[in-house]
Amino acid sequence: MIELRKVDPNKFAKLHKELTSYIEMIRAKEDEKQVIIDQFNSESKRFFFGKISERALASSVKRANKELNSLDFEIRKAIKGAVELSMKEKEHIMAQNPTHYYATLSGIAGGEVKRHKLKVKKRKVVKKKKVSKKQTPKKRKRKLLRKKL
Repeated sequence: MIELRKVDPNKFAKLHKELTSYIEMIRAKEDEKQVIIDQFNSESKRFFFGKISERALASSVKRANKELNSLDFEIRKAIKGAVELSMKEKEHIMAQNPTHYYATLSGIAGGEVKRHKLKVKKRKVVKKKKVSKKQTPKKRKRKLLRKKL
């Protein structure tokens, strides 16, 4: 008896939940990043109106850049994890490709997975033409002198 491959919904659901958690984490880090940017904007406005010194603004610039860089690193790391997980989901789904079966008078036939061979084009060999060397005026004179002698 022929058994068909069936999708494992539990495994797919588990992968999908993990992917959703990565996406939620990316969104949370983007929100944190927006908060840091808003705080820095408010501090730069305070400096503009003379409420804080340039030294205080310089220290907040350093702190904001450090926090923004760390958040960017965490976001990239989460994106990488999400991409790897989505590739696993894709492999799980692609494993469900249907196998071709067909009915005949003697029963069910088929079940072979046909692989298409890549056709490789043969390159044509191009022969280079010989380039004739043009005679320079000095060489012509020499030939003429040799013929006369």
